[in-house]
Amino acid sequence: MTRVLHRGRVGSFGIEPVTLPNGMAIELEILRHPGAAAVVPVHADGSVTLIRQYRHAAGGMIWEIPAGKLEPGELPAICAGRELEEEAGVACAELRHLTTIFTTPGFTDEVIHLYLATGLTEVPARPEADEVIERHRFAGSEVLAMIRRGEITDGKSICALFLALTAP
Repeated sequence: MTRVLHRGRVGSFGIEPVTLPNGMAIELEILRHPGAAAVVPVHADGSVTLIRQYRHAAGGMIWEIPAGKLEPGELPAICAGRELEEEAGVACAELRHLTTIFTTPGFTDEVIHLYLATGLTEVPARPEADEVIERHRFAGSEVLAMIRRGEITDGKSICALFLALTAP
């Protein structure tokens, strides 16, 4: 039985007894997460809107794609569209699922559903009160160069950007 140590906005953290495939019984610290969606907004000219968001755990502002936690019962595509508007200030005509990834399976069950958004139109951004976000638009080739130079370090963003910008 899981011993829940903390329930918060991000999920619940606890100690879970586990029997490994080799038969060894251990206890693991696990963060249970409701899942999330993230989206790469690609404009008609091939440029990409990135956000630069304050992330305390990462030590400051980092480059990312718009993303957010799934609300209870919310479909990932709905979450992706909502976050796109709230954080990047754009709405999309088309949303295509790229893949679904585990973020850090060593200690959490969090999955992020990655999307490509096209047919973009500007809308008013609506960041949440605790979000500090800047919006910037870059050529797709510059975004890939930013990854290679180590300027974009967020894993979900790197994965989604490579899938969106290098797919045939």
